[in-house]
Amino acid sequence: MTKKMVKKRKMKTRSFLIVLMIALGLSFCVYLLFQIPVKNILIQNTTYLKDDYILDYIELNQSQNFWLINHHKLEKELKKSVYIQDAKIYKKWKFLLEIHITENRPIFYSQNDSKYYFEDQSSIQEEDMNHFIRVPRLINYVPDKKFKKLIEAMSNVKEDVLLKISDMEYQPNDFDKDRFLLYMDDGNMVYLTLTKFKMINHYHDVIKQLENRKGILYLDNGNHFEIKE
Repeated sequence: MTKKMVKKRKMKTRSFLIVLMIALGLSFCVYLLFQIPVKNILIQNTTYLKDDYILDYIELNQSQNFWLINHHKLEKELKKSVYIQDAKIYKKWKFLLEIHITENRPIFYSQNDSKYYFEDQSSIQEEDMNHFIRVPRLINYVPDKKFKKLIEAMSNVKEDVLLKISDMEYQPNDFDKDRFLLYMDDGNMVYLTLTKFKMINHYHDVIKQLENRKGILYLDNGNHFEIKE
């Protein structure tokens, strides 16, 4: 009876050691897995924001542990930037981080208060602007109610047309208090009202019909073109 008890104990000890070694091996594998850093970071949907700005803003780099990155926290941090409307971060296979950005597009610079205005109606002082962005310049004062409508109107201007506008001036007359004059970088001028501002999106099509002639395009009333001498 005594000999049989010894064999059972030896078998139990051997089984325990095998289980322990397997457990330690698995634990070590899990430990190594959780030490893996980010292999690649892909930033998508940006036009004027540089990758370095985004990564520096949330202090993210490829030396960080992939599994310990709290992507929900980083998304919230990115949304605090005046240049970003929305951000989504996805953890992908092969330890890839994908950052999807919805930029907050700057739409004009106001010379009156030295601020850049964005399509979500936020703004930033010129000295705080850390990106070179070419936008139209509003050269004079606009009353508050008209100013808010101007932001709404400008946020609907297509990017390729926005880049063609050099300066803007508020020019109300006796007939229309919503009237603006746009100075285009090709030498033309365009009169618009806030209610017809979306018509500027057809600027390229209109210009093609003018056969390189320069002048004043009246889109505020009558939709006609006055050729410069």
